[in-house]
Amino acid sequence: MSLEIFGITGVGEIEPGDDLAAILAAAAAEHHGGLRDGDVLVVTQKVVSKAEGMLVPVDPDDPLSHKPLVERESVRIVRRRGDLIISETKHGFVCANAGIDLSNVRRGYAALLPEDSDRSARRIRDAIAARAGVTVAVIVSDTFGRPWRRGLTDVAIGCAGIGAIVDFRGTTDTEGRELHVTEVAVVDELAGAADLVLGKATGMPAAVVRGVDPGWFRRGEVHAELIRDPAEDLFR
Repeated sequence: MSLEIFGITGVGEIEPGDDLAAILAAAAAEHHGGLRDGDVLVVTQKVVSKAEGMLVPVDPDDPLSHKPLVERESVRIVRRRGDLIISETKHGFVCANAGIDLSNVRRGYAALLPEDSDRSARRIRDAIAARAGVTVAVIVSDTFGRPWRRGLTDVAIGCAGIGAIVDFRGTTDTEGRELHVTEVAVVDELAGAADLVLGKATGMPAAVVRGVDPGWFRRGEVHAELIRDPAEDLFR
């Protein structure tokens, strides 16, 4: 299997109330020959939040003015160190500052996570099917840190039309041994791959991954599949 990954250019600034699916489909058609059946469209959380109006005013002269929002958007504080808060959101994500972000947002505003990123992905997918007549999978991606490892990577916080996990349990390895625990978070891998072409300051809010195994395409909910059950979590 080989993959082609490219960022969608010509999207422009997204404002609250914009039809994000229509904008992305039009930009893909104008600059890249259009979306195709079987494409995976990876859309950054920031533009989804902007389009859905998940922007909250903050004091532009106070770099800590968003901290009360972090407390409000958290259901559990995992760790504090100085101004940094690691918390669990109502979505089940454990991340820095409840996923609230000031980067690539108009001065004086903070972007909150979408209310339901799976629903956001489904809406984009359905709208593209209606407007462009193609069936794509959609991943909403966001940048996360990781315990015990330095550096950031993009992961999926929502998906539609693609399973979050490919389960290899019950299959065998190259030596014929049965696999008992191997579950691959393919939506996280695709989100990370897409970020390689998007970067953090390019102005491109979405990418297309082409050539994904058709066997991965199905309904998939990030919350149901990727969030580890507390009873199975050794670190809670």
